[in-house]
Amino acid sequence: MAASVLQPGAASPAPFGRVLTAMVTPFAADGSVDLDLAARLASHLVEHGSDGLVLCGTTGESPTLSWDEQHQFFSAVKSAVGDRASLLAGTGSNCTAEAVEAIAEAAALGADGALVVVPYYNKPPQDGLEAHFRAVAAAAPQLPLMLYNIPGRTGCSITPETTARLMDLPNVVSFKAASGTTEEVSALRALCGERLAIYSGDDALLLPMLAVGAVGVVSVASHVAGDQIQQMVQAFLAGDHRTALALHEQLLPLCKAMFSTTNPIPVKAALELSGWPVGAPRLPLVSASNDVRDRLSSVMAALRPT
Repeated sequence: MAASVLQPGAASPAPFGRVLTAMVTPFAADGSVDLDLAARLASHLVEHGSDGLVLCGTTGESPTLSWDEQHQFFSAVKSAVGDRASLLAGTGSNCTAEAVEAIAEAAALGADGALVVVPYYNKPPQDGLEAHFRAVAAAAPQLPLMLYNIPGRTGCSITPETTARLMDLPNVVSFKAASGTTEEVSALRALCGERLAIYSGDDALLLPMLAVGAVGVVSVASHVAGDQIQQMVQAFLAGDHRTALALHEQLLPLCKAMFSTTNPIPVKAALELSGWPVGAPRLPLVSASNDVRDRLSSVMAALRPT
């Protein structure tokens, strides 16, 4: 289901669609990016519940991809998907100049949006975060942005108050909330209003976040359960909360298993178990242990129709 892409400044409840898959980066046996497999997997995801794909984010192992690899990967997926889904490019960096260059390149490649993570490791204060995002937004003013708050990985967090100050930028349209709490959604809505489309960054919290105003999810579990996740979202939006809750409860063991160790180790194992040979993660991440694989196999089998 293709999603309509938001134009900066326009109002939309879900600018990139409801279910966005944070896509893995497949690697060939020699360790190179497998562009052919990436194209096939992207098409499969779009055909099974994904309204959009987020490329070269955390799940896509951006820390170990060169910028050239990321650009080739994006181009291969865009050629395969066309206009059937929204494509967001991961363009974050803890170096503002590098993030500015990356977002300009994403716009040139034809991205529908960009995922811009809070700068990691150097732990900037709130005025530094504001200046960083203003510089990035100015580098591609026609490209809609999704700010990405994941303090467990970055070491710092952008506050709702700082985010609210950025709302004068017309291309700041969405926010991936991955702080692990629904309170962040409520605070953002109170300060930023409905123009900021908030996406859950945690599969397990999708239904609770929808209940307090999130519009969708940037999902990992959708690699293997995209149709069910889309069904849950649509049931909630239709007011069928009983069905949405039942699907949430069915999906929860999978969502937990996907984060039983560092992402994307489990999801790559889950794809392998599903017949998608996406390869092991690049070091310093390693392949899933037998215990993780056994847990994934069990929860995935329970989700299959009998």
